[in-house]
Amino acid sequence: MIVFPNAKINLGLNIVARRSDGYHDLDMVMFPIGWCDILEIVPSSGDKTKLTTSGRPVNCLPEKNLVFKAWSLLNEYVDGNLPPVDIFLHKIIPDGAGLGGGSSDAAFTLVTLNRLFALDLSDSQLCEVAACLGADCPFFIYNRPMLCRGTGTLMTPFDVNMEGIKAILIAKPEATSVSTAEAYSGVIPAVPNITTDMVVSQFMPEEWTDRLINGFEKHIFELKPEIAQIKRYILDSGAVYASMSGSGSAVYGLFSDVSLAESAAGCLSHCACFIDRLG
Repeated sequence: MIVFPNAKINLGLNIVARRSDGYHDLDMVMFPIGWCDILEIVPSSGDKTKLTTSGRPVNCLPEKNLVFKAWSLLNEYVDGNLPPVDIFLHKIIPDGAGLGGGSSDAAFTLVTLNRLFALDLSDSQLCEVAACLGADCPFFIYNRPMLCRGTGTLMTPFDVNMEGIKAILIAKPEATSVSTAEAYSGVIPAVPNITTDMVVSQFMPEEWTDRLINGFEKHIFELKPEIAQIKRYILDSGAVYASMSGSGSAVYGLFSDVSLAESAAGCLSHCACFIDRLG
């Protein structure tokens, strides 16, 4: 079975509070985009599950990969009754980008195994397993716009009005990545005056600037000014709104004209770029 795990962007991201467990409470809208990896899972001809990767480099041992961990955790969840499989993952979505590529791969692994072996697990059960893999993973079980709170796993379906937006340009600088530890090391949690759902529901995208904020940007832009430069360039190229996605380093821009997005992408030769055409 072949599936195409897709990336996401964050429409706003407020770091509300530091929790007693060391994690943070967040306030954000997560929005799926069409930048995809390729994942194939087939029953194994042997007695062990095997993961083979290609495409963008994956800098970890197969057993440390979230895809392999997803199989292992689901196997535990069904009391060791999951058959061994051969998994082939072709990486296209950049890592260290704030696009959720690894989380998506893991979530799609759970969904695909559920279908392949007719496990008949509900989405809520799959989310229970996915939450053990990472905070972004449950989002990709549903894979639709969601208002996310808590650590990101408290999700409510959320309609986003993208009227007038024809393209989303995503640009990830090839030489720059941001680790989760780097991102959180410089943030000061604060309760926002206006939450992300209020901004997205009350204002059109061209009115989001200075209202829809990514709380990681200030610290990350000081640490890695090249990311701030990409955001400025995308805005100067005609985007009605631009923001860093998640903890970075990818930046996205919303365009009302596809040709403007294509022109901007053409000048970002130092970035991995993707244009998601809407409508």
